Amino acid sequence: MIAIAILIGCVLGAILGMNTPMISYTYSSYLAIAIIAALDSVFGGITSVIKKNFDLKIFITGFFGNAILSILLTILGEKLNVDIYLAAIVVFVGRMFTNLAIIRRYYVDKWSNQLKEKNEKKD
Repeated sequence: MIAIAILIGCVLGAILGMNTPMISYTYSSYLAIAIIAALDSVFGGITSVIKKNFDLKIFITGFFGNAILSILLTILGEKLNVDIYLAAIVVFVGRMFTNLAIIRRYYVDKWSNQLKEKNEKKD
């Protein structure tokens, strides 16, 4: 089910990406940090599904809350002429790598256990 949702999202993203106008340079930094924050929430959601403690309310509020906070940090940084958004990028990307490592370990262990079970059935 998740694979189908990912595939549909990729296809829609590709179609929309080819048919939408380019984002203005003025807004590109806001969009970039919002995408990174949203991806962090998505990886966190996948990790919580794996750990069997997913809560849709937490996911939705984290998704939009992280995106809004990161955009506000970018605006504040531009007003102060300081790249504050870099702190958000470091935090979000660090959490993304941590969540990706958890997801990877889960699927590697699952795959290894399936191979082990197949080998035991053969013997």
